[in-house]
Amino acid sequence: MQDKTLYATLALAVLLALLASGIAPYDHATWLLEVAPVLIAAPVLLLSYRNFPLTRLLYLVIAIHALILILGGAYTYARVPPGFWVQEWFDLSRNPYDKLGHFIQGVTPALLAREILLRRRMLAPGKMLGFLALCVALAFSAFYELIEWWVALMAGQGAEDFLGTQGDPWDTQSDMFMALLGALLSVSWLARIQDRQIARQGLPSPRA
Repeated sequence: MQDKTLYATLALAVLLALLASGIAPYDHATWLLEVAPVLIAAPVLLLSYRNFPLTRLLYLVIAIHALILILGGAYTYARVPPGFWVQEWFDLSRNPYDKLGHFIQGVTPALLAREILLRRRMLAPGKMLGFLALCVALAFSAFYELIEWWVALMAGQGAEDFLGTQGDPWDTQSDMFMALLGALLSVSWLARIQDRQIARQGLPSPRA
């Protein structure tokens, strides 16, 4: 019952944030592009909950990821207020909020890949499991960069808010580096929490 209460609270928080962000975003097209992963993931998580519920940790990380995306969609990543605060505190040349987004973009896929591989008994905990989780996270990050490129080709100058490069010629590389750091966090420290929760929650493997 505690798990269901937690999951309902997370889902409600994400839903309310999504609705609030869509009332008057900085740019409606950019908002839709940024929150699209949330709109895609939500029904998938809902439909898979009965047969393949995830760990509490992973649901929490996914909710945090969704909130980061939603806030970025509301303001555009280059204009998120907390990012300006960090920029001022550390005397940075750009709003760094998008790097937080790419960091969590490494955390989530790595944890998800790791959990699926473990619970399907494809791999046991160890170096190979961590390596493959890293590979999945970096592949996802690279694919997202391709999506940004395709959007830029189709939208032209209007894609600048979605890309959020802020004039940085190394934006793509630094995005993927942040995703790598997030994935490393997943396969090191967070992996231990994930393993304990899989054991304690007695989570099932997917039905054949």
